[in-house]
Amino acid sequence: QLHLEESGGGFADSGGSLRVSCAVSGGTIDNFDIGWFRWGPGRVREKVACTRSTDDSEDYAASVKGRFTIIRDRAENAVTLQMNSLKVEDTSTYYCAVPTQGCLHWTAGFDYWGSGAQVIVSS
Repeated sequence: QLHLEESGGGFADSGGSLRVSCAVSGGTIDNFDIGWFRWGPGRVREKVACTRSTDDSEDYAASVKGRFTIIRDRAENAVTLQMNSLKVEDTSTYYCAVPTQGCLHWTAGFDYWGSGAQVIVSS
């Protein structure tokens, strides 16, 4: 049974940077596709970034590509999302999660997820 715990996030001005981290316990991240997803009131659930266990390849939403970077840290058994050039529309709750059918078929649901980290970007 994996346990995912997010930290970081907070407030930033438009154009600023924030980082959210996900500490994983109960298992090794080597064995799972894992990623960052965002949703909240009035927002469609969206895959922000996801990294595959097989080859460390990464998927990014078109809206964040070039601005966000997902980092799989095997030494720390953690996954981090570095967010640069933030925009107001990045405001959301960010969840670290293990998609049941991997990064590609993430809409099938999640096996594990954390409690979320709030990111608020002001103009």
